[in-house]
Amino acid sequence: MPGSRASADRRHVAALASALCLALPLTACSVAGSDGAGAAARSGGRLTLAVSADPTCVDPQQAATNDALYAARGLVDSLTDQDPETGKIVPWLATSWDVSKDASRFTFHLRTGATFSDKTPVDAQAVKKNLDAVHALGARSILGAGFLEGYKGTEAIDAHTAEVRFDGPNAQFLQATSTPTLGLLSPATLRRTAEQRCTGPLAGSGPFTLKSYTPDKSVELRRRDDYAWGSPLWKSRGAARLEGITLQVVPESGVRSGSLTSGQVDVIAGVAPQDEATLKAQGVSVVGRANPGVPVALSVNTASPVAGDVAVRRALQAAVDRREVVDTVLSPSYRPATSSLASTTDGYRDNTRLLGHDIPRAKSLLGQAGWRPGADGIRVKDGRKLTLKVILATNFGPNQSALELIQQQVKKAGIGLTLKVLSIADYQKARSAGDYDLAWGNGTRTDPDILRTAFSSKLLNLSRIHDTTLQRELDAQAATADTARRAAHVATAQRRVLEQAYQIPVFEMTSVFGLSKRVHDVRFDTSSRLQFHDTWLS
Repeated sequence: MPGSRASADRRHVAALASALCLALPLTACSVAGSDGAGAAARSGGRLTLAVSADPTCVDPQQAATNDALYAARGLVDSLTDQDPETGKIVPWLATSWDVSKDASRFTFHLRTGATFSDKTPVDAQAVKKNLDAVHALGARSILGAGFLEGYKGTEAIDAHTAEVRFDGPNAQFLQATSTPTLGLLSPATLRRTAEQRCTGPLAGSGPFTLKSYTPDKSVELRRRDDYAWGSPLWKSRGAARLEGITLQVVPESGVRSGSLTSGQVDVIAGVAPQDEATLKAQGVSVVGRANPGVPVALSVNTASPVAGDVAVRRALQAAVDRREVVDTVLSPSYRPATSSLASTTDGYRDNTRLLGHDIPRAKSLLGQAGWRPGADGIRVKDGRKLTLKVILATNFGPNQSALELIQQQVKKAGIGLTLKVLSIADYQKARSAGDYDLAWGNGTRTDPDILRTAFSSKLLNLSRIHDTTLQRELDAQAATADTARRAAHVATAQRRVLEQAYQIPVFEMTSVFGLSKRVHDVRFDTSSRLQFHDTWLS
């Protein structure tokens, strides 16, 4: 793709995004909440956003949850941005770029005048130091480790030109440069340890600065009055309209909803399905957008003696009734999973036929594998009960209710589930240690390379997968610059994940927010997170 300077408009992405806009509520691809029609936008005021869980780390390059990334996005700019309506990659800190034919070299031409909040310049050396730093984080940057696999280094050609090199094709990298994970921090911030960066202070080039972070309580952001650049996707140029943003940790969904209707907060994230209708009836604007990436699923630890049995995994796949979960526990804002990628992800293929609810088939698979019915209904083999330990975090209100229903569903096939509810930090530790059979969660990214992040044996490999067939497809899609060939590899990888039941997808996550009437011009980004640069309060 030589000479592709500022021309990353992949037509297949645009077509997919346009189709999705037709399938989603109008707000999903346009403005979230009121656009303030009839009133002039004003500057000032502090917005309070209630989130469900502590971010645990405010460093954008290490942030791993949506609640962490809400804060992180305001602190850093990225080299590029991505239009949520078309999928087009557009300039931000980079005004243009060139990509080599084999997508192994990316040359970024930077805007002049951008600075970090500590007054140092955003230049090619800063780009180099940031990418080197993310690469050095390794597993501490769950997303960054995949974005920069095969990273050879960055050369500052001159003050405003940076060339990023990989040891082979890296088709997903340009999209990765639009994420907060590869957002830029000042060189002085990068000299702090990874642990120190998690708690701040931080200096980024974004429209807000980190005023304070109090674990399990709040994150305080303050406007940068000297901010004079930004993404072309924003309505306004220069400094943000809000004076500041407070992210307040409120774990209970009912308390978040009550805080919104009483005027204590302005926006709530993670609106509980059971609260949607009530909030709408009280005049609250409830908006949602389906998350791209990996759907909410049971991810398998294949090193587990029981979950390592493919017959058990396939039986579990057949025993889950996805439609019942959505209809019983969730709301019309959600839809059952139909593949190992969410339908809003580039390269998604419908694999509904592999995910049919079929209890007789589940029983047959287990019987053929030697799992016999036990006295309590749970099957047994060689003296071992077919009971699987499921770990889940508290960052999404319906998690436990959904799993309790699934627990009842799969018991009909003779599969037992024990649920272990953990904090975000303890959940991440349990996954790293392999202390589980099944892990409940999802992952958000528009690029299908998120499959490689989730299932590659060369990256974090939290599922302990060793599958040369799957790995070949994951490597091939990451290394293929040709759009059609890449899509074919992504399609094969999706099927392989489901056929081997490394993942039991259940439903597609939807980001649902409640906004008070005084909040205007809040917009979704391509990952279904909210953007606050243009936001104002009446």
